[in-house]
Amino acid sequence: MLTYILLILGFILLIKGADLFVDGSSSIARLLRIPAAVIGLTIVAFGTSAPELSVSCSAALAGQNEIAISNVLGSNIFNLMVVTGACAAISAIPVNEGILKREFPFSIVAAALLLIFSLFGFGRLEGLTLLVLFVLFVAIQVRDALKSRSENAEDPMEEVLSPLKSIVFVVIGCIMIIYGGNFVVDSASEIAANFGLSETLIGLTVVAFGTSLPELVTSIVASRKGENDLAIGNVVGSNIFNILMILGISTSIHPVALQPSAVYDCIILMIFSILVLFFCWSKKRLARGEGIFMIILYAIYTVYIIMR
Repeated sequence: MLTYILLILGFILLIKGADLFVDGSSSIARLLRIPAAVIGLTIVAFGTSAPELSVSCSAALAGQNEIAISNVLGSNIFNLMVVTGACAAISAIPVNEGILKREFPFSIVAAALLLIFSLFGFGRLEGLTLLVLFVLFVAIQVRDALKSRSENAEDPMEEVLSPLKSIVFVVIGCIMIIYGGNFVVDSASEIAANFGLSETLIGLTVVAFGTSLPELVTSIVASRKGENDLAIGNVVGSNIFNILMILGISTSIHPVALQPSAVYDCIILMIFSILVLFFCWSKKRLARGEGIFMIILYAIYTVYIIMR
């Protein structure tokens, strides 16, 4: 009974935490006079990537980096196809042109770099290379934020939360999202095990879904509130963070020998990324039909990973 209570509590914390997190993040964007997309690509992306960071670093310290790689690849594919697809399926979402021209292609380049490292060796040097690229990515986002703030300095201030309240909302929301995600993953894993599901199947489904729940709930809440740039920025930013920061840190801690399945998943991630970029680029928005199609593709991919 306690397991089911914790599962329900986890979902409540996720939903309410995402609500606070989005309100606080969008308020900070307006207070600093910077685009919501930049906040989505940085603060929100970092906060919702916390579960993946925790899982991957724990795996690296235990010398089990195969788990770290699988966690990141599984989460990135889920973020791209299900999180973005679900937002679009609820209501067609316009996509920021800046994200289409820079951050989205950069996420594909990061996946391509991961594929190259997977084929030719993934040691500490490669991990440090990813971290350097991550620092460069954050520096560019900060530069763009300062530039945008300067350009919008004379714009009238919209009604927003106070600076202190905005920060409190972000911090409390982030904590609720992290704990909510942990409760859901742990409870769902225990329930799945009680029903006789294998650990491998649980890892490929329940854990992958659980560590991506923050991105899913946060993006849907942001989209419902009209903060589309925050929703899309969250997904693209999280995928970049996962590869550059999380794998950069975990591989720097402990080098990894990749399994062939990880190479296949990396190729699938790149194919899905190019497909979604094409959808977004064609009309500068993601239509409902395209979102539903993306979710169907993910369901097919799930069947594939279960059967292989």
